[in-house]
Amino acid sequence: MTRRIEVTFDYRCPFARNAHEAVVNADQRGGDIEWVYRAFSLDQSHVEEGGTPVWERPARERGTGVLALEYGIAVRDAFSDHFLEAHLALFAARHDKGRKLHDRDVLHDTLRTVGLDPDAVADEVASGRPLATLRAEHHDAVDTYDVFGVPTFIENGEATFVRFMERNRIDDLDRMLELLSWSRLNEFKRTRLPR
Repeated sequence: MTRRIEVTFDYRCPFARNAHEAVVNADQRGGDIEWVYRAFSLDQSHVEEGGTPVWERPARERGTGVLALEYGIAVRDAFSDHFLEAHLALFAARHDKGRKLHDRDVLHDTLRTVGLDPDAVADEVASGRPLATLRAEHHDAVDTYDVFGVPTFIENGEATFVRFMERNRIDDLDRMLELLSWSRLNEFKRTRLPR
């Protein structure tokens, strides 16, 4: 029986990067899990109550992560054959190379590295569909599952926020997947990191 697991992302978050590297590798190895990648805006989650939502602001005032999410959604939905590569490349641009993902030139350079035509992706972003999708996915995560951050794993109506401390550890992902359905455990958090 195939499991369906949604996992939220925002390219700005290092913990999302750690998790998504493992998820993408697990997805590529195949198996009995259907992975669904869902965008979540950390910029929106920091808007004060009553403030203008990021998707209703002019593009230059949406925050530092929204444009990258729009590009990621555009690739996921319109150029899906390149999504996993582009997804990892966007995380790498931010966290390995220290590049600014609110800069279109950085996004275009990143997409070129995985064989995408950045102008075609930019056209999809300009259509407004990715921004509308971001809004819908973010609201669904918050309203349905009380999601507050990334990465959050959603399965069978339950959402679990997870922080992996190391990158691309499929063994950590596998261990977490064993616990995902254990709903009687609410929180398990180390008070100090053994570093």
